[in-house]
Amino acid sequence: MGDPRFFAEPQPVRASDLAELTGSELHGDGSRELNGIGPLERAGRSDLSFLDNKAYAGDFRTTRAGACFVSPDLAGEAPDGLTLLVSREPYRAFAVAAARLFPAAMRPEPIFEGVGVAPGATVHPRARLEAGVIVDFGAVIGDGAEIGSGTIIGANSVIGADVRIGRDCAVGANATVVHALIGNRVILHSGVRIGQDGFGFAMGPRGHLKIPQIGRVVVQDDVEIGAGSCLDRGGTRDTVVGEGTKIDNLVQIAHNVVIGRHCVIVSQAGISGSTTLGDFVVVAGQAGLVGHIEIGAGTQIGAQSGVMNNVPAGQRLAGSPAQPVRDHMREVAFVRKMVRDARARGPRSGNSGEEQ
Repeated sequence: MGDPRFFAEPQPVRASDLAELTGSELHGDGSRELNGIGPLERAGRSDLSFLDNKAYAGDFRTTRAGACFVSPDLAGEAPDGLTLLVSREPYRAFAVAAARLFPAAMRPEPIFEGVGVAPGATVHPRARLEAGVIVDFGAVIGDGAEIGSGTIIGANSVIGADVRIGRDCAVGANATVVHALIGNRVILHSGVRIGQDGFGFAMGPRGHLKIPQIGRVVVQDDVEIGAGSCLDRGGTRDTVVGEGTKIDNLVQIAHNVVIGRHCVIVSQAGISGSTTLGDFVVVAGQAGLVGHIEIGAGTQIGAQSGVMNNVPAGQRLAGSPAQPVRDHMREVAFVRKMVRDARARGPRSGNSGEEQ
């Protein structure tokens, strides 16, 4: 149900083909053709939808969608006539199918409709671009930069000298990438800033002396970085983002930070210098991590948490200063009880002395 002005209506795909693509079990009419996606309450007969949360079971029972991915335990609540694609991971299967229908929505697309270098773009004579690279209007590619085939460099973006960008990447409009090595299939959304100075100063009573930042940013394969996020280059070491990690919009990653594989960093989070995150760490929105600490693999850090110390693997933290979620919730409950009790007692009496 996308706007056709922005995302062209795809060619219809049969439900049976999507079942095969996703490894789902087909129940119902496999010949049904689908050419759109939509939520359960709005989807029409040619739309594909999904259900993976019992809270939306009511919408599922009345949906008019043509086909729906659903888990085995909820499949029995389907309305008559709905083609089911039964999967133990319905949302993941839906993601695969939706990407098949709308591939243009998967990464930033160029304004330039050709292949190669658009008019008004500047590519240094010593830059090396493999076949199939698109350099959009106004983009600048620096001396010695290397860009792999299938990569898109968005309008007015700047790729600095000697930067390496792998194959099948997408760099959105107005991004800057300097002092960096970028892997394959990396997506950098509009306005991303990679490789600028880290915030390094020798502080003192005579003023703050700037320290040269001579490291790099290394972004491994299949990383996605949201609009307006900043990754500072290292001071004397590299800033590293591990493969498969997803970084939301407006995230700050400081110098020398090392982020493991398949981490998730949500909007407005900030990670201070020289902090290390293990694999599969989740940092929720507006959380802040101080510098020079280690966060163990699989740890989940709640929104607006302030993390000030090393964290073992597999923890769930909340609050500021951050602590285990259960401890945080007990403290919140205790404070609320104190407030209720104080209100029940009523206002305290004033000065007991009487005017003479």
